[in-house]
Amino acid sequence: MSDKKFLKLTSTAVPVFIENIDTDQIIPARFLKATTREGFGNNLFRDWRYNSDGSEIKDFVLNNSLYKGEILVAGKNFGCGSSREHAAWAIADAGFKVVISSFFADIFKNNALNNFILPIQVSDDFLAKIFDAVHKNNQTNFVIDLDLQSITIVSTNESEKFDINPYKKTCLLNGYDDIDYLLSLKDNVIQYEKSKPY
Repeated sequence: MSDKKFLKLTSTAVPVFIENIDTDQIIPARFLKATTREGFGNNLFRDWRYNSDGSEIKDFVLNNSLYKGEILVAGKNFGCGSSREHAAWAIADAGFKVVISSFFADIFKNNALNNFILPIQVSDDFLAKIFDAVHKNNQTNFVIDLDLQSITIVSTNESEKFDINPYKKTCLLNGYDDIDYLLSLKDNVIQYEKSKPY
């Protein structure tokens, strides 16, 4: 559990300046044969990263060594299309802990949270500022504070608040999946049961 806790993250970002990225572009359907979560990161954005012969497409950002970090920044309407959880698996396996966009498909957002990825929805204006900051300096850091529900562009000191489901926030802060959360309430349940005259 503890290694899954998300409290505060400071990281550079990898920008994918494309809108309406659907789950088939995140992880193509032909790679959905596995039932465990490992290994999907190699095929994240597969058809954008590699040619049909397996060689790298040089101008795609994930193939550019200048861009690294645990934050993926994407255009509006990220994660649309089918509901495949493998999209979240691929993003997590590639080392991303946060995805930032100005709009997420609801099913993708829930799948991300269930896989300990924090999807941060910002305003269109703030998303543009993020892309601009990364474009000006690929080493620009961003600070994500889950407790305060804020994201800050370090180079400009501009911040914006973001929303998150309170239950999912509790789970991320503590590194809980749904079962862990229920187990965390075990003592409360036992105490309640003991207080009842049967």
